[in-house]
Order: sequence, then C-alpha cells, then structure tokens
Amino acid sequence: MKNLFSTGLSALMLTVAIVPVAETISIADALAAQPSITQTATAKTLLTSGQFVTVDQSHPTTGTARIVEKDGQRILEFDGAFDTARGPDVQVLLYKGDSVPASLAEDDYVYIADLKSFEGSQGYVLPADINLEDYGSVAIWCAEFNVTFGYADL
Repeated sequence: MKNLFSTGLSALMLTVAIVPVAETISIADALAAQPSITQTATAKTLLTSGQFVTVDQSHPTTGTARIVEKDGQRILEFDGAFDTARGPDVQVLLYKGDSVPASLAEDDYVYIADLKSFEGSQGYVLPADINLEDYGSVAIWCAEFNVTFGYADL
C-alpha cells in the first residue's frame, strides 16, 4: 500500500510540475507588445451629415451622406443604405444652397466625381482647396438631362 501511495503521489507531483503557469498581463502591455494594432487604428472626425431626399420623384434617392476628416483628408461618404435611380452620366456635386432644385446652373455647384455606384457605401476624397462653408448640400445629379435625383443638406 505504501508503494502504491508513493507512486501515485509521485505521478501527481510530476503532473503538477509539468503544467505551465498562466501569466496575467494588462491590456496596455498586450497592445504595446502588438504595435500593429494601435498603428492601424485611425480616427475619423465627423464634420457634418444629412439624409438624402428625393427631388425628381421618378428618381428616388435615399440614405445618409456625411463628411469626415481622416488622416488630413476630408472624405464625402455615403452609407450602406444609399440608393438612387439609375441613369446616364450621374455625378456627385457640392451645391451652394441647403436645398437643391431639379435643374442646376453651372455657377451654383462644384463637381466632385462621377457616381461610383447607384447603391451602397462609397467615399469621395474632397479636394483640399474646397471651402466647405461655401456649400450647403451634396447632390446626385444627371448631367446629360440636367436633373437632380436627390440631395442631402449638409
């Protein structure tokens, strides 16, 4: 019986000696050990946002537009709920007023880009020389027919 007890005790001690001890570290230490985690996170600052409204009822436009600043650039973003009618030569514009009429005069807007997609999230880097205080809204506009599909008051 003494040999059985001592053999079992020895096996138990051997098992305990082999099991590694977990080390507890703080979150700050973990982040410091993985600098790529902190380096890839960059903050966006929301500058303004607005909901799209339809101008021409045959060209419904919905979703949210926002202008954010990230890494020194201003970016016009449309959210995942963005959706507009299909059409030729559809463009993204910044318009001087808070509401946008169905037809536009050339002096009242600045061209940003051709629309990337008729639906879903997308972003447009705004030129650095544009003074956002000069523009009150973003418009989705068909250049071929001079028809505003929709706009968001910014």
